[in-house]
Amino acid sequence: MGRRALWMTLLLAGASPSGAQQWNDDRVLALVRQASERRAQQLADSGLVDYRATAHGYLTFLAQLGEGFREPPQVVKADELALEVYWRAPNLSKQHIVGRRDTTLLPTDIQYHRDHLGIVQNNFPAIIRLGDGDEVRDVPHPLSAVGLSAYDFALADSLRITLPGRVIAAYEVKVRPKDERQPRVIGALYLDRDNGQVVRMALSFTRSAFLDPQLEDLFVVLENGLVGTRFWLPRRQEIEIRRTATWLDYPVRGIIRGRWEISNYEINQDLPQALFAGPEIVTLPGRDLVAHPWPSARILDSLPPDVRAITAEEVKRVQEETRALVRDEALRRARGSALAARGISDFARFNRVEGLALGAGLTTRLGQGFTLSGRGRVGLADERAKGSVEARYDRAGGGGMTLRFRAGHDFREAGIFVERSTLVNSLAAQEFGSDFTNPYQVRSLAAAAGIALGATRWDLEVAREEQRPLDVHAAPATGRFTATLPAAPVSGWRASLRLDQPTRLGWFGLEVRGTGELRLSRLDGASEPACTLESAPCSGAMTFGHATALLELERPLGAVTVATRTVGGASWGGSALLAQELVFLGGPLSVPGYGFHSLIGDRAAAQRLEVRVPVPFPSFSLGRFGRSAGRATLAPHGTVAAVHAVDANRSIVRAASLAAPGADPLRPRASGFYPSAGLSLIAGFDLLRFDVSRGLRGGQWRFSVDASRLFWGVL
Repeated sequence: MGRRALWMTLLLAGASPSGAQQWNDDRVLALVRQASERRAQQLADSGLVDYRATAHGYLTFLAQLGEGFREPPQVVKADELALEVYWRAPNLSKQHIVGRRDTTLLPTDIQYHRDHLGIVQNNFPAIIRLGDGDEVRDVPHPLSAVGLSAYDFALADSLRITLPGRVIAAYEVKVRPKDERQPRVIGALYLDRDNGQVVRMALSFTRSAFLDPQLEDLFVVLENGLVGTRFWLPRRQEIEIRRTATWLDYPVRGIIRGRWEISNYEINQDLPQALFAGPEIVTLPGRDLVAHPWPSARILDSLPPDVRAITAEEVKRVQEETRALVRDEALRRARGSALAARGISDFARFNRVEGLALGAGLTTRLGQGFTLSGRGRVGLADERAKGSVEARYDRAGGGGMTLRFRAGHDFREAGIFVERSTLVNSLAAQEFGSDFTNPYQVRSLAAAAGIALGATRWDLEVAREEQRPLDVHAAPATGRFTATLPAAPVSGWRASLRLDQPTRLGWFGLEVRGTGELRLSRLDGASEPACTLESAPCSGAMTFGHATALLELERPLGAVTVATRTVGGASWGGSALLAQELVFLGGPLSVPGYGFHSLIGDRAAAQRLEVRVPVPFPSFSLGRFGRSAGRATLAPHGTVAAVHAVDANRSIVRAASLAAPGADPLRPRASGFYPSAGLSLIAGFDLLRFDVSRGLRGGQWRFSVDASRLFWGVL
């Protein structure tokens, strides 16, 4: 019987809320003792002598990138495995890997522990080990003789499992350690009420159970199915292992996900004792593995659809259960202070204002959800230091609620989003004078609160700010830099409300992601350097508003993917507008074929349509890091931008010292539509994107090369 048929038929029969759970009462202790005795008997009195079965599974290595790990992880490597499974009473187990194939989507040299390549028999032995003892070792099973005294138990729910022709009663028993500082499991057991057999286990582990210091979380879900009419045997299993670096607080996480379906049981086959000699998990010769018949032509065609979910639903439930049963400190990795960075460019970058800038950060976790962090850098050309200090509180127990207090002196970028990764921009700026940044200086004191409603995150920030323009201080190896943005030197209050929707699967198979922001500013003019309302100095209080939105959609249609990007913004402020709050478009991301931020207005929007088609491409090897697939992606695309330029009779508040004679740099083009067309090639493990585009209204042929946007957050 399949997982869906088993667990979607669960009916609550007198559930008790978790807050009313009675730990270690006579009823639950009698139940777990019965289950422990059943495990000790190893089913010897039930008529089960041995069995053989088959198992089909996926072992997937994923990488999750970006601050907060809010975007779904990306598949790096996927292995599909087929097993022949053997078991004999009382505790003999043997597993033959009879089929294995893999595909590598990103360079990696990962090697799995051998026990990740097989299933868990008999719901773990009395002492639990994972990762061949390198990840978890010497953790007592809750139903072992030691476990009965090492754990607290509470009866949570009484369940009825409806099967064809019968109804089976089961109990959900919560498990927590008596001493959270010891290597222990946390989670829930589901036990057959009549005989104490384990129907399901959903477990996590205390922090002290992890031997690998890079381990962040480890979750195990074991589901058993009723074979025949009496035996609860392995039916479905899931494991998730997350790792992050210990010495560097950096937004990269590695995830191993294993999923298994076990079926085709044959009971009491008189399996010979000699079959179980040697290691538990063995692999057939390579030629036999290759010859194994698979249900699909490619691994990627048969992977579970939710393999890229931020957290699989089963694992998410285990997370919620464990966090409700123990203090957050029993699960949180004690890291103390660590070198911190949002990306490689936090350590070194180059732009026309700072020249080469060197920096670093430090994060200290104070416990109870409090974190103190600081970042700073120094530009060698402008000889100025920038940085910020932030105190943060994350509420334990989920909900995604955060409070932040920040003081900073740094740059802010004008525009809706960045047009080029920071690493590639540093190289282009240093060598060719091509700097796709549009910064102005901000000193601020800010308080912010955030909350996650489902997958969507809302953040509200209120800040007291002082904004100033910046000058060009650096010189490139070739070419020359353009002038910086004539940002108005103003100070005052600023409030912003931001919405962030990470990638999720929407209606009709669409992948949806987007952001939106609304900013309101109450600012005063500054006298040094002077700001102007066109020709007259600005003074007195001024109110400005600014709104932006970005929506991206993707829809696979067989091997082809159709993608759209919609972006827009508006700025308002009565009779005057703020230079740094105008809407800036133009560049390889927003409107390719036009110069960087060459489309400027008080209102603007752009719509892009792209069709990604796989094509043959030379494969190349990276040694132990894998071999690229013999394919690439061609992506013809078209974009139309609609721009409403700032009217000539409307003032723009700007820095007077940066005003230049001739054409107004903040009114570079007339209002209207600006179309473009181009072709991109995505190759090299899909890491690099080459693009050539042409603006069809006063634009030019433009070529760009950059890393995939997936990696921009860490570059």
